[in-house]
Amino acid sequence: MSLSLASRHSWFEATARARIAGLLDAGSFTEWLPPAVSQPSPHLAQLDLPGAFDDGVVVGYGQLAQKLIFVIAQEGQFMGGAVGEIHGAKIVGTLRRAAEEKPAAVLFLIDSGGVRLHEANAGLIAISEIMRAVLDARAAGVPVVALIGGSCGAFGGMGIVAKLCSAIVISEEGRLALSGPEVIETVMGVEEFDSKDRALVWRVTGGKHRYLMGDCAVLVEDDVAAFRSGAADFLAAWDEPVPGIATLRARQRGLEARLAAYGALCDGLDVWAALGVAQPESVPLLDRDSLVALKEGLPT
Repeated sequence: MSLSLASRHSWFEATARARIAGLLDAGSFTEWLPPAVSQPSPHLAQLDLPGAFDDGVVVGYGQLAQKLIFVIAQEGQFMGGAVGEIHGAKIVGTLRRAAEEKPAAVLFLIDSGGVRLHEANAGLIAISEIMRAVLDARAAGVPVVALIGGSCGAFGGMGIVAKLCSAIVISEEGRLALSGPEVIETVMGVEEFDSKDRALVWRVTGGKHRYLMGDCAVLVEDDVAAFRSGAADFLAAWDEPVPGIATLRARQRGLEARLAAYGALCDGLDVWAALGVAQPESVPLLDRDSLVALKEGLPT
């Protein structure tokens, strides 16, 4: 059921710490590397750029529905949540600890445009290490669930990381893609993709589109409490299958079929029509419950 505006605490507008506070059981969060022992990025200091004591990511543990949960929360308000060396090391360390200690899950609050170009190779290496650590945690039996609904979305390397997670919980305001709209426009031209056309951006990368395409398991309202209940309900019913070559091949065939069906289409409206949506232009106007019902009624 949709939430009234008066009762909402927007996930999109919240800081990383505010999201954690509303996501976990009250008073249960303990931060690793809190302010007193954190280290700002030396790379930014060498470039005379302002740093942050947590380097733009908060890591720690707490409880969700009385289950032990590890949390990683990127701060999109610091350098667009971009990944640098220390930022990435904190994420990797949390995931490696999860593989050893086996909490009920790792909740990965992604809010990032990708790699921090100021740190060049260090940021790229960090992204690759995060990818491996996500897969190692999952192989150890720990689900890693991405929560996407922040102002920076999940782009670049973090878009890949999101798809490596066990599942994605997303809001309509969330965005997920490999290349960001501005990057596409810069490289290919405005004729290819107009990054200033915000309706187009959300039709192509936004939460509703990703949910209809099957890229995300759960669609929630832009509300901290909705992300909490969505994550808790999903984890309560989650049973991750054991990876196998047959499963991987089936997924590959699905991706090949998807490319064949939608690869030539340039707008979410065209994709939704090809999916079988009778009135694709109505999708942006549908509330969450109506969109979920629509997806359930689409042919598979």
